[in-house]
Amino acid sequence: MALEGLGSALRETLRKIFRAPVVDEAAIKELVRGIQRALLQADVNVQLVLNISRQIEDRALKEKVPPGVSRREHVIKILYEELTKFLGDKPVPLKVEPGKRKVIMLVGIQGSGKTTAAAKLARYFQKRGLKPALICADTYRPGAFDQLQQLASKINVPVYGNPKAKDPVKLALEGLNKFSDKDVVIVDTAGRHKEERELIKEMKMLEEKIKPDEVMLVIDGTIGQQALVQAKAFNEATSIGSILVTKLDGSARGGGALSAVAATGAPIKFISAGEKIEDIEPFIPSRFVGRLLGMGDLETLIEKVREAEVKVPEAKAKEILSGKLTLTDVYEQFEAMKSIGPFKKILSMLPGMSYNIPEDMLDMAEDKLEKWRVIIQSMTPEEREDPKIFNASRIRRVARGSGTSEKDVKELLKQYFIMRKMLKTIRRKKMLPFFGRGLSVGKS
Repeated sequence: MALEGLGSALRETLRKIFRAPVVDEAAIKELVRGIQRALLQADVNVQLVLNISRQIEDRALKEKVPPGVSRREHVIKILYEELTKFLGDKPVPLKVEPGKRKVIMLVGIQGSGKTTAAAKLARYFQKRGLKPALICADTYRPGAFDQLQQLASKINVPVYGNPKAKDPVKLALEGLNKFSDKDVVIVDTAGRHKEERELIKEMKMLEEKIKPDEVMLVIDGTIGQQALVQAKAFNEATSIGSILVTKLDGSARGGGALSAVAATGAPIKFISAGEKIEDIEPFIPSRFVGRLLGMGDLETLIEKVREAEVKVPEAKAKEILSGKLTLTDVYEQFEAMKSIGPFKKILSMLPGMSYNIPEDMLDMAEDKLEKWRVIIQSMTPEEREDPKIFNASRIRRVARGSGTSEKDVKELLKQYFIMRKMLKTIRRKKMLPFFGRGLSVGKS
């Protein structure tokens, strides 16, 4: 989860409110001190921390508690509202429509993850049924075009570029001409530092000539509150329309970066936490704060499940419901879960789950699911379709082929037979708890 350190610290502070016998002035002040510690550890600017803590304390002590709501619930609601406001309050979506080409120009300093962000954005739009394309206008960094091409090939998105070219403006214009039929074109530019005058001049020239619909600044989340200085410097050079914050999974300073950027008034439209090309999402402050506080984010989870929807023919669904579940079916569901995201990420979107399951147990569950997936991959088609044929020698072979132990293979088979037996008792109208909402039955 993005900003796991900050989230853990905030949830620990909330636990104290839950455990307090009464929510009086002393308990509220203790809550505020806990929030201050959590935000300062996340490299949030001291003045911003003082502003939000003062606001939370004033509201918690002075506001009248509405009828039917406990003081404890009201204080938590205030914390949720103030943190949401602190990180930008209202989301600002990036609108892209089929048939109306939108050009997005990415800018940022070298090392901010801009090229990877370009591919992630392309994948994001592709998953929503749009036709994206990428242009490499970085003529400075050796290997820039090769990196973008490599990433794009994984998701079958076209790329335009020329590693030998010297003129980024000409290159970008050629690419735009080539991709006139696309819905969204993402232009990756050279990374730069705010002191490099020639590169800043080039960025202005690019914006002037290609006339992008949006200039998006990519900021490295690991730089903390320094993001404020960076955002202001780039905003003076070009018309920054939005911001994408990267690397929020790998730093304790991500909270500082998010809050600093929000303080500039420039909308954060996307955040990225993770190395996979799917690890990007629109930044919706209310949902993000909900996850930080352990309140969940069911809306994002439902969206991800819909994206990973598995169409199962009606005849096949009937077979499964009658108990004719194969290990091929199980494997397909593991793959569907993988496309939604890591197990820990899924659970962080469920209300209360962040409080109830220890971190080490989540890691163990994640490891076990991955191990079972590899074990099934190592089986023959015959074994997947009819696991009853397994004997000691087959178990030994699969264990060796998957790099696991015989005990691991036996455990998977045991769970499979329990699951198959359980399915025989489930009525059709109740659907399949194992397959969850990702299962959609269609006519075969």
